[in-house]
Amino acid sequence: MLDLLPDLCDQHGDLLQVADPVFQDFGGKAIFYGRAVTLSCYEDNSLVRELVTRPGQGKVMVIDGGGSLRRALLGDQLAIKAVEQGWEGILIHGAARDVGTLATLALGVKALAACPVKTEKRGLGELGAVVSFAGVTIHEGDYVYADRNGVVVSATPLL
Repeated sequence: MLDLLPDLCDQHGDLLQVADPVFQDFGGKAIFYGRAVTLSCYEDNSLVRELVTRPGQGKVMVIDGGGSLRRALLGDQLAIKAVEQGWEGILIHGAARDVGTLATLALGVKALAACPVKTEKRGLGELGAVVSFAGVTIHEGDYVYADRNGVVVSATPLL
């Protein structure tokens, strides 16, 4: 299957929030979905580093980085840890780096852009935050579905 979202929108359109088409694909996994694990952080990926060490089977990490493109919230080292822990994908309202390597990993990664600059580690952010960006609001435990067509969110499982 190369496309998931068009069928989901046709079958469940009234149950879905459709994100504005602002994300680029950087991961090696074109289709990914799962329960949202949310966090809010700004130019500090300390909590991302913490989450990638936890089991992620059936989960999508949703990072609200405030839309900042000045520092990357995900790079190759953290992405490799996410793959090792079974994460389905990572959705970033912000930037990623090491995008050549990210494209080789069995991990879905969507971000606004690439940025080569790493973050500072100050231990700031909030796990389990309700996040709003790109025209959608995502609560911890919502279901996130993504493919090359975009991102949709549902309060209930669709697959």
